[in-house]
Amino acid sequence: MDDLPHSTAGTAGAARPFRYFDLVMAAFVTILLLSNVIGAGKVAVLDLPTIGPWEFGAGILFFPISYVIGDVLTEVYGYAKARRCIWAGFAALVFMAFMAMVVVALPPAANWGGQQAYEQVFGQVPRIVLASMIAFWAGEFVNSYVLARMKVWTGGKALWSRTIGSTVVGQGVDSALFYPIAFLGAAGWSPQLVITVALTQWGLKVTWEVLLTPVTYKVVGFLKAREGVDVFDTTTDFSPFARTTT
Repeated sequence: MDDLPHSTAGTAGAARPFRYFDLVMAAFVTILLLSNVIGAGKVAVLDLPTIGPWEFGAGILFFPISYVIGDVLTEVYGYAKARRCIWAGFAALVFMAFMAMVVVALPPAANWGGQQAYEQVFGQVPRIVLASMIAFWAGEFVNSYVLARMKVWTGGKALWSRTIGSTVVGQGVDSALFYPIAFLGAAGWSPQLVITVALTQWGLKVTWEVLLTPVTYKVVGFLKAREGVDVFDTTTDFSPFARTTT
């Protein structure tokens, strides 16, 4: 990618229109919502050789992909564009939680017998929903910030170091916030169990990032070549609340 223009965030080069940005943002928000709606409510089990049955939250299969896409957004388009996507995802999560609450609370028709099943699927515990939104918001911003800063430090070299490094930190923040907020003090959740589950899930998510590194390289290479830009956040305001102008 050394033949691409190295744009500084905030310059005219970074403000150019992009062909694929909207599609990447749509993929980011879609995976985020679906992993929370479809994956969050199911505990799956795999019978592993020598280990035996292993239970895990099904959402872990797909939620880490949102971090991979977050890495791609920051690496290709810069922190400011990634910030817009994070806020879009956060707003979508808030609306999804609100819509679920309203729809579940509506009185069911007398001839409709699916209320109990509907509540089981969509009637999420408010504490868990709040924990999920806080953890996503903080983890994604930390992930994007670390990757953007590491890109400048490394001069754009060793992409693997910043995709994995940013995930280690970002997912660490995500897990450190979600599990205590969602489960600490809840019935059946001792402090030791909360810590154990948080560390286990963090390790699994980071492992996913490592395994998907070749895919990340291909997507980043494709987008940089097609968009014709390589943004470096040397003058970026990294506040999550800064107005996005690029």
